[in-house]
Amino acid sequence: MAYRRSHSLSLPIGLLSLFLTTYFVHLAATTTNVRLSLTRKPSKITPAFREAPAFRNGEGCNKDLIHVAITLDANYLRGTVAAVLSILQHSFCPENIFFHFLWSHYDREIYTNIKTTFPYLRFRVYRFETNRVSGKISKSIRQALDQPLNYARVYLADILPMNVNRVIYLDSDIVVVDDIEKLWRVDLEGKVLAAPEYCQANFKRYFTDDFWADPELRNTFKGRNPCYFNTGVMVVDVKKWREGGYSYKVEEWMAIQKQKRIYHLGSLPPFLLVLAGHIKGIDHRWNQHGLGGDNIEGKCRSLHPGPISLLHWSGKGKPWLRLDSRKPCVVDHLWSPYDLYISKKTILDG
Repeated sequence: MAYRRSHSLSLPIGLLSLFLTTYFVHLAATTTNVRLSLTRKPSKITPAFREAPAFRNGEGCNKDLIHVAITLDANYLRGTVAAVLSILQHSFCPENIFFHFLWSHYDREIYTNIKTTFPYLRFRVYRFETNRVSGKISKSIRQALDQPLNYARVYLADILPMNVNRVIYLDSDIVVVDDIEKLWRVDLEGKVLAAPEYCQANFKRYFTDDFWADPELRNTFKGRNPCYFNTGVMVVDVKKWREGGYSYKVEEWMAIQKQKRIYHLGSLPPFLLVLAGHIKGIDHRWNQHGLGGDNIEGKCRSLHPGPISLLHWSGKGKPWLRLDSRKPCVVDHLWSPYDLYISKKTILDG
């Protein structure tokens, strides 16, 4: 049965409780006649998922592709599946979305999971050669930030086909509650990258005291108005990235970090060093980030004021882990409607 959402959602903070009530009712109503079948037996390595409905284009959709890049990893696969489902469910033209999945090595089980969970999905999987960053990664404050696949976003222009000139890069711990085509159509105004900027954030805290004490390093931002932006949601002009050699520019800062510790977090600071103050800032609704708490303890956080198009569990706490532990944060219930995971208990009870 074809299933399509023709209206996107926007979540003002004041309507959070209303959304939690009405959304679950609506989801149940719209999926009553949809067959959600088991895709395969649970694996010791990767989780199993229900099959997603088939999402079809609305009337008036053209054939222009929207390119979305997300990483594939066994530890975050549950998040990736939820992200994909949310994107398709809120898109008016879901068949126009082409997913580019990046993984560090071929994994038949992960590939089978994606193929059977989303039988109608348009996608391609690419191997990110982790030796590209071998010896370049410095230890950060959280081990998950040091994984080579976390750096794949630096090399999108080298990995994606030459005919892909623009891509939306998304982390695996997000859900989209609006039509992603709105993000795709953002005017970059000649910039290489677009993302929500947070100029009220304390920019200095992303770098060490040694960085700010060194006049040469500190002058990196001279003549710029650098603001923090989160690299988990970016619209990238891939062509300009290639032409400008931005992968190499980021690598240069990674090399300096190896010689002299100038920042604390994984792949984010070198992006800031190269691009902060030079990006196209877009509406904050496209990255309601920090829902996973800080990078050390991952304590619960509430939503920021304003409308929401994308929810992002950046930080240590991931919604699927907190839900499984029966200690979820309030915001984690906004993620759960997109969770297609089949628990072992469900298999046994079925």
